[in-house]
Amino acid sequence: MLRYKPKKKQFFIIVALTLLFAGLVAYMLLRDTAPVITHKQANALYTQNKIEKLVVDGDYIRIVTPEKTYKVYKEAINTGAFFSKYKVEAAPEPWPWGDIFLFAILLTTMLYTIRFLSDNKRRSVRSNEVPSLAGGREDGGITPMHSNVTFKEVAGIEEVKVELEEIIDFLKHPQKYSALDIRLPKGVLLVGPPGVGKTLVAKAVAGEAGVPFFYQSGAAFVHIYVGMGAKRVAELFAQAKRHAPSIVFIDEIDAVGKSRGELRNDEREATLNQLLTEMDGFEENNGVIVIAATNKIEMLDEALLRAGRFDRRIHLNLPDMTDRKKILQLYLSHKPHNVDIDSVARATVGFSAAALDTLINEAALRALRVGKEKIETEDIEAVREKVLLGKHKILSFTDEERKILAYYQAGKALAATWFDIEFEKIGIVTTQMLFGEHEILSKTALLNRIKVYLAGTVVTNIRFDERFTASGHDIKEAKALAHDMIYNFAMSEGYIPSEGEVEALLKEAEGELYALFKRIDTALDKVAAYLLDYENISQEQCRDILRELF
Repeated sequence: MLRYKPKKKQFFIIVALTLLFAGLVAYMLLRDTAPVITHKQANALYTQNKIEKLVVDGDYIRIVTPEKTYKVYKEAINTGAFFSKYKVEAAPEPWPWGDIFLFAILLTTMLYTIRFLSDNKRRSVRSNEVPSLAGGREDGGITPMHSNVTFKEVAGIEEVKVELEEIIDFLKHPQKYSALDIRLPKGVLLVGPPGVGKTLVAKAVAGEAGVPFFYQSGAAFVHIYVGMGAKRVAELFAQAKRHAPSIVFIDEIDAVGKSRGELRNDEREATLNQLLTEMDGFEENNGVIVIAATNKIEMLDEALLRAGRFDRRIHLNLPDMTDRKKILQLYLSHKPHNVDIDSVARATVGFSAAALDTLINEAALRALRVGKEKIETEDIEAVREKVLLGKHKILSFTDEERKILAYYQAGKALAATWFDIEFEKIGIVTTQMLFGEHEILSKTALLNRIKVYLAGTVVTNIRFDERFTASGHDIKEAKALAHDMIYNFAMSEGYIPSEGEVEALLKEAEGELYALFKRIDTALDKVAAYLLDYENISQEQCRDILRELF
């Protein structure tokens, strides 16, 4: 019978660990310890005149100051400006022996470790012990991040910040809320098109609250093996509870939270069920806030959206004129520039925050290529088409299109205000109607909704004597609602419906709108002008314009 000699094995382990420690010490002494900084930090050193000299080292530039040496990526700064102001040197050839020595030590240690694990496995099999199938760390490799992002670094979402303030306060002072038995939403769903900053907002909430931040994409939960996704969800929430108060952020949740329908996917359904269970009231997740992001809310399962789970929804829209100015000011704040921010903001309708970031970066690269020390407005204009027609095409409008849309949306805003249909904001890019969920609606109320859908088409026909594709969605909604009124709600003269009655209903609404806009012609021009200047208008602002006339 073979006998295991632990003393000999322990000796090998001690030798290996000693060599590894010696190698790491040598590497720490020999390796490059200069921290890598961003272009913003480099520009700050440049403007404060703290630089003694610059050392060109491959793709990096070492910035030597009296206190410390830093590294910055060469393409990230305006090298022309830096080289003309400070002394420049070439870096000496690196000494490779430190890396070679470390590699030898790590190889030796790896060989001893493989031998040790191999012996252990053989002994385990001999003693009929079944190896664990879970593998890895007990927490499944899920570790928290600590965000340094704050709301100062996120521009143009003032309304969103206000909605998230109490969430941040709860994460900072959970005992204040538990003392009054106040339960905050377990889930916050961020809804908006790509590039509007959903992930950045979640990081900013974590940064403002100073709590751990667990990031997972919805696709990371979908595995080919049934049960693995559910296991990972359980591990994620277990870790979040251990670090509470904390934030769990699930990006692109529609990848795992799609509505359960005819096309079954057992793995995704098991994962979704586990997520629903974790967010339910059966297990208390005190101090854990779940934030999820999607641009396809219509695809999410109803169970995920019911009260008690994602019971707070925050919509992030494409930035309007005012928001784009703030975003551009933020992105240009650490770059030398001579940019007319107002004109750039006006020319970038439909740009998301991410698109504006790309635009400024491309403009900076162009300025660098042509040898400028500052970004000019012409640099932004020169690369605008490149960003528009790049890999991700961005929605943007010409001046004529902006005018058409301004009148179209002005018609909807005035019709909604006149017929008491509530809305939060109507703008050139977005429309946020607030149709209440009522069980019983009158024919008049439904007819007023149809009038709002048709208002833009009527106005463009009055002002431009033309119809436009911008009305496609609204016409479709108006037809569907008129069809329901006649066929499903029997809101016609007789009980036997016909398509002619649907057409008559739409024509009736259209006729009333033509009469209305002739009466409030001046208000229409004022609202359209306001939209051209500010891109968004509230219902109260529409009321103020109408009060001036009546």
